[in-house]
Amino acid sequence: MDKETDDMIQEFVAEGGDFRDWRPSWNISPTDQIPIFLESKKKDAPSVRRVELARWSLVPSWSKELKTKVPTFNARAETAAEKPMFKASVASRRAIVPAIGYYEWQTDPATKKKTPYFIHAPEGELLGFAGLYAWWADPALDRDDPARWHLTATILTSDAVQTLEHIHDRNPVPLPRELWDHWVDPTVVGDQALVDEAVRAALPVAADLQFDRVGPVSGDGPELIQPLEHDDADQGGTEHRG
Repeated sequence: MDKETDDMIQEFVAEGGDFRDWRPSWNISPTDQIPIFLESKKKDAPSVRRVELARWSLVPSWSKELKTKVPTFNARAETAAEKPMFKASVASRRAIVPAIGYYEWQTDPATKKKTPYFIHAPEGELLGFAGLYAWWADPALDRDDPARWHLTATILTSDAVQTLEHIHDRNPVPLPRELWDHWVDPTVVGDQALVDEAVRAALPVAADLQFDRVGPVSGDGPELIQPLEHDDADQGGTEHRG
């Protein structure tokens, strides 16, 4: 774990749990484990903030199995509050997904060739994407079996900002740090208005993101985010993603 991530965990987790077994990865796929920041509250008890590992693909509590018929690693911000898959999580189970950046693939309309880009903050700062989480209980296991419970999560996406739309028509919702506390507060009842507020607040952060063309995204390691030599299509990128 790098010092910046450790410092952010210390800042966010004021009380309660502390997650120290997480290790960085530069190639995370849906259903892999990702760290999330969340805040939970039990009746008549104070809220507790903690960092947990979650399965990156949300599975609602009512699902009969630990998979869904449609992809749920992303949730469209425009409809998340009304979709049965995400509605309960929008209401009270919201999270921050920390990352140093993300990959997106630009598709050439003529050749269908996909070119990977690493999209990141200007100085490599840690980003906090607006996320949702849900607990799924395996009905095949006893209620007191700790393996019964699975924490799952998704990342909200919105229409891509102008500076990124040539790469892809959607981008994750990167929340400004001053909105994190409000977003994860379980006493704030979430609805579409809250999601819309998050998307609006994320626009300046998303517009400030920079992008680098990178090589094939296979294996794992910091070399995956090293930029290739820029061409004319990379205007606006930097010489520097996670």
